Amino acid sequence: MKQSEQIGIFYTVFAYIVWGLLPIYWKFLGHVSADEILANRIFWSFWFMLLVLLFGKKWNMFFVSLKMLKQQPKTFLALATASVLVSCNWFIYIWAVNAEKMVEASLGYYINPLISVLLGVIVLKEKMSIAQIISFFLALTGVLILTIAYGQFPWVAFGVAITFGIYGLVKKMVKVDSGIGLTLETMFLMPLAFIYILFQFLNGQTALFSTSLSTDLLLMGSGAATAIPLLYFAKGVIRIPLYLAGFIQYIAPTLMLILGVIIYKEPFEATQIIAFSFIWGALILFTFSAVKVSNYNRKQRKKIRTAS
Repeated sequence: MKQSEQIGIFYTVFAYIVWGLLPIYWKFLGHVSADEILANRIFWSFWFMLLVLLFGKKWNMFFVSLKMLKQQPKTFLALATASVLVSCNWFIYIWAVNAEKMVEASLGYYINPLISVLLGVIVLKEKMSIAQIISFFLALTGVLILTIAYGQFPWVAFGVAITFGIYGLVKKMVKVDSGIGLTLETMFLMPLAFIYILFQFLNGQTALFSTSLSTDLLLMGSGAATAIPLLYFAKGVIRIPLYLAGFIQYIAPTLMLILGVIIYKEPFEATQIIAFSFIWGALILFTFSAVKVSNYNRKQRKKIRTAS
């Protein structure tokens, strides 16, 4: 295995482990409302990313990107849309963790790859393989079982999956440096986040600078907690094959599921086990199909290089 690929695996695994363990971080902020956590997450992420760009000597690239947004309204609109989508995803996720719905949130990240495939078919006119079609219907069966068992649609899981799935689609269509892209995304909503924090502070309703030092540090640190795994993921995923990234991505929801069931004692009953089994089966079939396609494409490229 090449050294670059080994580094890529380390970066990507690290990112997903952090994402999987982040619920512990949000649990420490369980006394703070989800909307205030979101506002702080956006606000401090922006300033943290500016520091990253400063120390990474990417200021010039950042200002070039700002000028590009003026000249390309479609790119501006795409990044603004990405900003709203990722913020919605963060809000649902934070709310779910502190509302003791961590298991359902983990389900959302399990079905996210299948949502991404469906979006690719609908928006990008990609074709689904037989394995992907079977995977989709297996996952759909699992969701239907949960819906019937809950007596209501698992909106948390689908809210997480759909917002992140569409966010990934938008990011795929916009070619911007990962660090600069995240800075621009948080920049769009940072003024609104600041106004919200200021309004809450003036009305004596904010937890920031009025509860405890630990709360202040956690809220301000939410920017770094948000940006660091995203940056490591971006650095890692470009160094490893797509199918390997597909395997690694299940670390995060698996850790979330373990935390929810074992640490925070959320219910995980027989019906949920059956439903998750359908979804896990869909993911196994989906992943092995992706591995097979990736290996076939690699062999074909090798044949072409050898022939030439």
